[in-house]
Amino acid sequence: MDSAPPLDPAPILRTLHDRGVRFVVIGGFASLFHGSAHVTYDIDITPERSTDNLSRLSDALRDLDARIRAEGVDEPLPFHHDARSLDAVEVWNLRTPHGDLDISFCPSGTAGYADLHRDALVTTVLGIRVEMASLADVVRSKEAAGRPKDQLSLPTLRRLLDEQT
Repeated sequence: MDSAPPLDPAPILRTLHDRGVRFVVIGGFASLFHGSAHVTYDIDITPERSTDNLSRLSDALRDLDARIRAEGVDEPLPFHHDARSLDAVEVWNLRTPHGDLDISFCPSGTAGYADLHRDALVTTVLGIRVEMASLADVVRSKEAAGRPKDQLSLPTLRRLLDEQT
């Protein structure tokens, strides 16, 4: 697979915000927000799954020139989508000129947007208002996913969570 452009989160978050997409930032970027020093190379989000929101998400992805990332493929693949096609797949791994964007409708250990939205923090990141998954939800999801990269970051995230409570 070709190398990703360096992550520049502001244009991605700004486009999603300006298009009115309802989403929660999850994963490594949320971990950074909560104080983790582990590097992340993408932005992960969980969008609200209504048809109207997915239509806005589709518009934002077109604005971002999002393409599909796939193992074993040298260049990202063209990505033609609408609300229905976005809703048909649980996880989208995308590349934009501003870095990688992963969309997960139901991250491990969660019940999706409504579950994450309940405890999300509304904050301003890079001048953009976003909903950030709570640290407890980030830990819960990373524990459930059980991937090696998650196992590396969990001790730090648990310590940060202990310090919060």
